[in-house]
Amino acid sequence: MSKYSPLRRYLSGLPSDTEEITISFDQVERIIGDKLPNSARRYRAWWSNEESGSHVQSHAWMNANWVVETVNLNDKWVRFRLEG
Repeated sequence: MSKYSPLRRYLSGLPSDTEEITISFDQVERIIGDKLPNSARRYRAWWSNEESGSHVQSHAWMNANWVVETVNLNDKWVRFRLEG
């Protein structure tokens, strides 16, 4: 089980008519029950939609059929969009 599994469950549990959601980094931390790594607050690449590879965080949202549409590192929020 990944540290980011709670994020996958959260996104999967959103109402079926939800097509996008913007959440703060603080909210993500509450959802996962842990702090985000410093790289999540500094680098856009941390939020990349990586289908394969070692970035378990992207597997969490992509396995729930969501992708990161936008991330704002200054204001510390991320917008997810339902894929498909």
